Amino acid sequence: MSLREQFTDQLKTSMKAGDAPRTSTLRMIMAKLKDTDIAARPKGIDKVPDEEIIAMLRGMAKSRRESVDLYKQGNRPDLVAKEEAEIAVIEGFLPRQMDQAAMERAVADAVAETGATSIKDMGKVMAALKTKHAASLDMAKAGPLVKTRLSG
Repeated sequence: MSLREQFTDQLKTSMKAGDAPRTSTLRMIMAKLKDTDIAARPKGIDKVPDEEIIAMLRGMAKSRRESVDLYKQGNRPDLVAKEEAEIAVIEGFLPRQMDQAAMERAVADAVAETGATSIKDMGKVMAALKTKHAASLDMAKAGPLVKTRLSG
């Protein structure tokens, strides 16, 4: 089942269950997806593929995490709870992320695969990681690992 179908399916379920916060978050996801589809039309793409939907969801979760930090600083526990609930719904659609050990192995494999020897090869390594592990690897966390590995 594609992510689009999952969104629609879960929206129906949450509406029937009367789960207003979940319904609201799912509607927000679907609205963002519609915007993403519209933005892709000039490139000749009617509906973006699941990989782009995953990237969109990651972006949505990231912006909510940043909001949580700001709301904590502003002592607004009510808004923190709302954002964290939205994050939970969004992350429910994302593939499981690699743990630290798996990430280090993936980086080591990519360095070996590309024959990278110095920090100048970082782009090649990052491209290899993205190609192989885009869905399950947080590239923002992988970057510093690659940098450390290549400069050490």
